[in-house]
Amino acid sequence: MTDYATLFSDDEEMIRSLKENKMVKRKAEEHLFNKYAYFIREGISKYALDEEEIFSAYSDTILQAIENIVNTRFENRSALKTYLYRIFNNKCVDLIRNKTTNKNSVHQAAPIFDMLTKISDPAKTVIEQLIEKSDAELLKTKLNETGENCKQLLGMFAEGLSDKEIATFMKYKSADVVKTSRLRCLDKLRQLYNIK
Repeated sequence: MTDYATLFSDDEEMIRSLKENKMVKRKAEEHLFNKYAYFIREGISKYALDEEEIFSAYSDTILQAIENIVNTRFENRSALKTYLYRIFNNKCVDLIRNKTTNKNSVHQAAPIFDMLTKISDPAKTVIEQLIEKSDAELLKTKLNETGENCKQLLGMFAEGLSDKEIATFMKYKSADVVKTSRLRCLDKLRQLYNIK
């Protein structure tokens, strides 16, 4: 019986096996999918997307990587794991962008964080609503659970700093990156409060 874990232990052998047109290719695909499935867990905590979205992003990652390898678009300039993670990261970021644009609001029930893009001062509004629903100590605890970056970003925005000012202070690339990060942080906060 063939030990596929040993057979696919290094990137070169995995890539060669994925280009086969036999049982080996199917086993290689299965092994590749299972080997990096922990990306799903990491993605759920890192991107604040639900499990189904992350699983879909991961599946699409594996399919795209296999297609690129088979069609020799993978140039082998980095480790296979790094290559997969870049694709996965891009797919997750795309999902987040799609969730924060108005395009999707036509097709989805409007969750609170999507509605935030339509009002002038989203962070203050959410924070004010949360303070009204619970005491300030609970809010402080939940903000701490979002992580230091989110806590700092939301705090600055609540104090009236613009996205551009926050970008400069926190060394983000642009005000748009701050806005996307803020919406992600607000979604984390919403999930911690179990607000639908």
